[in-house]
Amino acid sequence: MVIGGATATGKTGVALRIAQRLNCPILSCDSRQFFQEMTIGTAKPNQEELQQATHYFINHLSIQQNYSVGDYERDALAQLDKIYQTKQIAILVGGSGLYLQAVCEGFDDFPDVPLAIRTTIEEQYEQKGIEWLQQALRLADADYYHRTDIQNPHRLIRALSVCQASGQPFSSFQQQQPKRERPFIPIYLLLELERSALYERINQRVDTMLQQGLMQEAQSLLRYRQHTALQTVGYQEFFDYFDGAIDLEEAIRLIKRNSRRYAKRQMTWFRRQTYWRRFHPDQWQEIMIWIEQEITS
Repeated sequence: MVIGGATATGKTGVALRIAQRLNCPILSCDSRQFFQEMTIGTAKPNQEELQQATHYFINHLSIQQNYSVGDYERDALAQLDKIYQTKQIAILVGGSGLYLQAVCEGFDDFPDVPLAIRTTIEEQYEQKGIEWLQQALRLADADYYHRTDIQNPHRLIRALSVCQASGQPFSSFQQQQPKRERPFIPIYLLLELERSALYERINQRVDTMLQQGLMQEAQSLLRYRQHTALQTVGYQEFFDYFDGAIDLEEAIRLIKRNSRRYAKRQMTWFRRQTYWRRFHPDQWQEIMIWIEQEITS
């Protein structure tokens, strides 16, 4: 059972209710929730929620560890193999199309990138900043630029490296890969909200995170700011605030704006997935009727 949707669409709550109804575990597919040190800014399930169902891939890494989508694909498939020894159903939940697709369909095979190319791009990023990376990728592959997280330098560097090494758009390799056989049949459930309602939820969520201590959490992680895991919305803006580059009001405004932009890119990706069944998060009865029909058909 795959549950997807943009940030703040209520995926955690729906996943918990389904897990309790079907007595099955939940595998997080949110790459930011993997890390122990990042809690408030990643909207992890709280301790009470974690106790309501068995969860995997939450708090299993340190931000000082490198962990790729390929690593996650390998580990998630291994965990599913163990689960299916005693259970017939597991729930995979998250908002990252890249990670969801890696588990359900296989991670794309890309050409090898010479170390010199990646090193050069990384050096230019260090000198010129993320805006240079964003512009370079937009020129090299506008399609991928418009549907990836452009605040994530790791993804930008990887995509741009493939473009330069192959002379082809990064997205062209994604489009040509056949799906890989999996020992399970995915059922795809997409949670959707009207854009205005979603944006209001995002703004409210940021306010809640601030009340819970997001700024203090970011302050505690400032010394690790160079790690890929922290190149993300909610932390980067506060790092700029701590540097004195922006004031507190601007940092909060940017967190809300960048969160909305990230959600917009997520929605763009999910709209292209025509095989997902769409529901409003409040349509609980309809969701369960559909799930029961799918798993018994």
